[in-house]
Amino acid sequence: MNQQKSYLGPFLTMVFLFFIVGFLTVVFQQFQKPLESAFLGADSIQGIKNTLSILVTFTWFLAYPVMGGTGSKWVDNYGYKKTLIRALILMVFGLLVSAGSAWIGSMENSPAVAGIPVGFFVFLLGSFVVGSAATVMQVVINPYLTACDVKGTSAIQRITIGGSSNSIGTTIAPYFVAGIVFGGVSIADVKIDQVLLPFVLLAVTIAVVVFIVSKLTLPHIEGTTNDEGVKLEKSIWSFSHLKLGVIGIFFYVGVEVAIGANINMYADWLGGSFAERASRMAMLYWGGMLVGRLVGSTLSKISAKVQLVVTSVGATVLVLISMITGNPWFLVGIGLLHSIMWGGIFSLAVADLGKYTSKASGALMIGVIGGAILPLMQGMMADALGGNWAWTWTLVVIGELYILYYALIGSKVHQKG
Repeated sequence: MNQQKSYLGPFLTMVFLFFIVGFLTVVFQQFQKPLESAFLGADSIQGIKNTLSILVTFTWFLAYPVMGGTGSKWVDNYGYKKTLIRALILMVFGLLVSAGSAWIGSMENSPAVAGIPVGFFVFLLGSFVVGSAATVMQVVINPYLTACDVKGTSAIQRITIGGSSNSIGTTIAPYFVAGIVFGGVSIADVKIDQVLLPFVLLAVTIAVVVFIVSKLTLPHIEGTTNDEGVKLEKSIWSFSHLKLGVIGIFFYVGVEVAIGANINMYADWLGGSFAERASRMAMLYWGGMLVGRLVGSTLSKISAKVQLVVTSVGATVLVLISMITGNPWFLVGIGLLHSIMWGGIFSLAVADLGKYTSKASGALMIGVIGGAILPLMQGMMADALGGNWAWTWTLVVIGELYILYYALIGSKVHQKG
């Protein structure tokens, strides 16, 4: 790495872009319940409405395995800056598609397929496109944060600081959807045409970001990409700590999103005071991740492995207590523990990979499909159990235990790049 280059400015740029990724990720998750109310009222689909609602999250995270490899190729071929610009332009398009779903949904005699309005499927397409853009952005952001040496910081600290910015976005996103997009009205009174203006404004905002990024300097970091003419002698899949790290990312993102996206579904099923505070639970869960990442950014002397062991054990215990007591508030506390897991897994998975780093980052994005599959499996499990969400949290327990395994055994480096 060229130590004469200053990476503070680029570092701060990546931190800001991480905010955008986090904000939009949770914005789309928070549309599950409102879209269920606005689009999925037909009697013929009531038995599968949980599954259909979670397709919003599924399509977002489906983009990660589809676009992860493309993102790493763009980095190798075009560099970090041009890849980011392409991703942001794609994001603008996806936001406009989502706005279009509101326009179609608000039409008189809006077309439907099998009782499901076409506008719902258009929103799913918008979710996939914006998720694709977020995927490519993270293929750039994560390895850049890992490799751009900023004085007084470690790799996991830089990722955790970026994650803190990401968490600020995830924390305010539920308020944005409930308080700004839908104006604080109850779910039962949601009107889909309320989506149009906010998504158009978001598209305009990201377009401004495209212009700003195009004017910034993002220096290339030597040794983190497969430069033209350089042959990679080995497959990235020959590194066991990377392979198992992809699975670790799968379970981590799966359990993170399962709680963040489905805790309100669980609370609504439980009813009573839990249902009344469902949206607050999601906000506090993501807020806990923000607090944890702010604290985690100061833990430079505690290894990623130790941090993962402590947090995965704690999360497992809290999920089990929530299942036994039927109290979703214990799930809220897991946000604090999930906060440093991404940085821990990512930094361990790309350790000592050298010129394989950018390709490995793209491979790790494949694991983010867990954010699509686990929450969807949870919704399908709830439907299969007649709407009962209690036992669906066993999926989260399995995920937490795998993360513990990766920290203790799977992250050991057997060969270097």
